[in-house]
Amino acid sequence: MMKKSFLIILAFLVFGFSQCTNTDSNSQISDQKNINDQVIAETQQAIIEKSGANQELIKRGVSHVASLWRASDGTTEEFKDFCLNNFIADAKEKKVVFEKISNNFESLWGHQNKVVLDLNRNIHEDIGVPHKIDAMFAAYSPGAHFSSDFYKNKIAFVIALNYPPYSLDEKNELGKNWNSLEWAYARLGDVFTARVPAEISQKISAAGTNADIYIADYNIFMGHLLNNDGKKLFSEDMVLLSHWNLRDEIKSNYANKENGLEKQDMIYTVMKHIINQTIPEEVINSGDYDWNPLVNKVYQEGNEVQLTAEPNTRYQMVIDNFNANKAADEYYTDYNTFIKRAFAGSKEIPQEEVEKLFDEYLSSPVAKEVGKLISERLGRDLKPFDIWYDGFKARSSISGEILDKKTRSLYPDAKAFEADLDNMLKKLGWEKNRAEFIASKVTVDPARGSGHAWGAQMKAENAHLRTRISDKGMDYKGYNIAVHEYGHNVEQTISLHDVDYYMINGVPNTAFTEALAFIFQKRDLQLLGFKNENPDKEYLETLDLHWSVFEIMGVSMVDMKVWKWLYENPNATAAQLNEATVNIANEVWNKYFAEVYGIQDEPILAIYSHMIASPLYLANYSFGHLIDFQIEQYLVGKDFSNEVDRIWSIGRLTPETWMQQAVGENISIKPMIVATEEALKNIN
Repeated sequence: MMKKSFLIILAFLVFGFSQCTNTDSNSQISDQKNINDQVIAETQQAIIEKSGANQELIKRGVSHVASLWRASDGTTEEFKDFCLNNFIADAKEKKVVFEKISNNFESLWGHQNKVVLDLNRNIHEDIGVPHKIDAMFAAYSPGAHFSSDFYKNKIAFVIALNYPPYSLDEKNELGKNWNSLEWAYARLGDVFTARVPAEISQKISAAGTNADIYIADYNIFMGHLLNNDGKKLFSEDMVLLSHWNLRDEIKSNYANKENGLEKQDMIYTVMKHIINQTIPEEVINSGDYDWNPLVNKVYQEGNEVQLTAEPNTRYQMVIDNFNANKAADEYYTDYNTFIKRAFAGSKEIPQEEVEKLFDEYLSSPVAKEVGKLISERLGRDLKPFDIWYDGFKARSSISGEILDKKTRSLYPDAKAFEADLDNMLKKLGWEKNRAEFIASKVTVDPARGSGHAWGAQMKAENAHLRTRISDKGMDYKGYNIAVHEYGHNVEQTISLHDVDYYMINGVPNTAFTEALAFIFQKRDLQLLGFKNENPDKEYLETLDLHWSVFEIMGVSMVDMKVWKWLYENPNATAAQLNEATVNIANEVWNKYFAEVYGIQDEPILAIYSHMIASPLYLANYSFGHLIDFQIEQYLVGKDFSNEVDRIWSIGRLTPETWMQQAVGENISIKPMIVATEEALKNIN
């Protein structure tokens, strides 16, 4: 599970572009709506009498244009004339116009995406020390004035009139019988749905970029950590990014029988200091000091020194993101909070439904039984960091040294990994030409952070896979992440090149790209040539997945509840948010995890960096796992590569409609719960 703030940017390209327009700051009057119900009715009737076309579509289109029209766009008479002269009654002409718009949007969005990619290169890629000018360029949003320009030149209104949007309920109901062109029309209608000032969009971009930069440089120099005996447990050159690499180091130490538990305890102590903001600020991304996190003391050349704690910077980043996004609320009718825009808007699953589904999963008694099994396998009581227990995986029986040696020899640098992309696909069943085509559309770059996948937005450009590789070559943890990211890239390539129309390129939301990333990630050892001969392989995989989902749903619950708290306390300080986040994390832990672990009041669920730099993204991982599991069950006995090609070329429908077309059922927790119960019976 990797940071995907960059994918969020892409997922919001269409949804976000629809929200960005400039206002006349010198004249509030010019920005006011000036089309009343009578004018709307008169305009609708005039078009109906003139064209005799679909009356429902005419009424929908005129009403939508009226909701977007401002006094600065024209008088009521100009509104009437515009609608009368620009409504397209002929179906053939409508399709021709759609194709022209679609082709031009691919060029616009594709090149804007390329500009963003280029401007962020010095921040995202490990190509030298970043300068403050790099951050300034990275914060620039080339698409900030997209809508403002298109309202001014009236193209936005042509689209709103002829390709009006549909509500989520309408899409789920009507979309069952839509063909791909009708879906493409509906997705074009989603582009212009609200008018938010461009300066607000720019501030949202800047807040997100600042949080990205903060997280990308949040490294802990593990070789400078001391235990109470003054001993260093980790290698001198080990530098781990929070939270991803810290979490993965915990995972890797389950196979370490010598001092693995002591290392895990120390890492979790570091995490708690990060969460509570009691971590000395000067030890972040620095090896200038030795730090004993167990007693929170710092030393330099053997002498204790006094350093100040990080001043709630972590939570100030969240507040900055909150304030930037909240400023856009008033410009929406239906999605008038960032929470609604992130769920019902972007994910197209209402937040209330998400929380209900997660509550049902987390409350299932099967988790306690899985916890008992893990405790038995460990030979000790569970500890909070066992949310990342890794012992069900095949690699848990293979030493980290063997895996690191293998991956470092295969992939000394990013280009070596890129050169092997087509071979990976061939091993998974793709034919030579198809494998080479998909691989040719992916470029691998060295990452400054943990790594991420960044999709192309036009067919002429490549998707990018960023992966962190040291001068020793790619270690196994980095390889595992890179395979996950490659799954994203494969989805991005298929869903861009193989859909019927550009306007439905992509997937319903980022959970669906996470699903393929997880499917790839689970096959990482297969790609390395390791075989798992364990007869309980499938049962163990099910238990591992259940435990992973149990963990990430808890984290997602914290993320959602923190944002609800922010809306209830919009003037909160960073210190207050710090306290609230810890309290919320403890509350979620106590409700769902305490009985399983036998421990109360643990804040570990608040460690995820996504909460800082990718607000309300985390739920995508939970859905990604559920979707992944249902698809894996569906794939049994079928041709893997052919089905992946088919499923991820369905296009950007709603989640409900997509799942029906992909596997014939809706997203559900039931298949995983039932499979986990079955696995427990057989393993026990």
